[in-house]
Amino acid sequence: MQLRNRRVDMTYRCAVIIPTKNGMPDFEAVLSAVLAQKTPWPFEVIVIDSGSRDGTLDHVRAIQRSASSQDRPVRLIEIEPGDFGHGRTRNQAIAATEADYVALLTHDAEPLNEVWLLNLVASMEQDNRIAGVFGRHVARDDATPFLKEDLDRHFEGFLVHPLVVDRALDPEKYEVDIGWRQFLHFYSDNNSLMRRTVWQKLPYPDVEFAEDQIWARDMIEAGFAKAYAPDAVVIHSHDYGVVEQARRAFDEARQFRHHFGYRLSGSIRDVVLGIVRSVIDAIKHTPDHSRYGPVTSRLRLRRALQRIALVFGHFLGTHHEKLPIRVKRILSLDYQLFKS
Repeated sequence: MQLRNRRVDMTYRCAVIIPTKNGMPDFEAVLSAVLAQKTPWPFEVIVIDSGSRDGTLDHVRAIQRSASSQDRPVRLIEIEPGDFGHGRTRNQAIAATEADYVALLTHDAEPLNEVWLLNLVASMEQDNRIAGVFGRHVARDDATPFLKEDLDRHFEGFLVHPLVVDRALDPEKYEVDIGWRQFLHFYSDNNSLMRRTVWQKLPYPDVEFAEDQIWARDMIEAGFAKAYAPDAVVIHSHDYGVVEQARRAFDEARQFRHHFGYRLSGSIRDVVLGIVRSVIDAIKHTPDHSRYGPVTSRLRLRRALQRIALVFGHFLGTHHEKLPIRVKRILSLDYQLFKS
């Protein structure tokens, strides 16, 4: 492991951690937006890279040599590709800072404006019980109207509840209502902030998938609170192809069943019904043209195929124990990344 540009003479209110692996060109915009954040207190940036070969490392080193890095220090930690793990790597980066708060991004999640970090910290500081804060995602300009609407609807759903939640909000419901538990532990370290003193007691788990939601569940069950910061926004979306959508759905269903006991799919009949609903929705539903743009027949076909892949992937992941291990390893993107 190599550690560069380490500063030990400054106490930082916050550290922004960005795991990278061949993140260009998106990462260039992400790092620029982070360094442009306006805060009344000092913060540092830690990039932890697992073997980039596309210019990511050169870009970080160029930033380190620039005059601006004196005000916004950028540290680079280099690890071997085989040492990467979603939770493990983030733990390693968090352990390298002594900041009070740790903000986490991915190399393709770009802060929307110059007060993203300030808004995350303000949300954290409204209540000492809060261990973690997550912010909103908006889709990229070139995303499909369907994807833009999906993201907006997802995050608008959090606004019908208090922005600060914990298990004590409805302890009986937490025990019996799976949907309520899912809501309480939803968390995304594509755009988040955690209290470092809580992390010292509850570090990220070393898992292939959903390290952020497992951590959120553990801290909720330990009695801490979680906050949603709707004004802390990043530009982040993925318009997956059909095969990748199926593989990601496989991982989601497999790991959610393993770690949470959730079944994201049922019988073959449920799969057939899900496919029929997906096709009907793609044909009949039209996102708001003035807000999301026009929908073509080609986009409707793509939407139908993506939703069918999602349904099928969830079915395979839910029933993964019936598949040969060799097939599971081929289907799983996260297994290959975790074991790379």
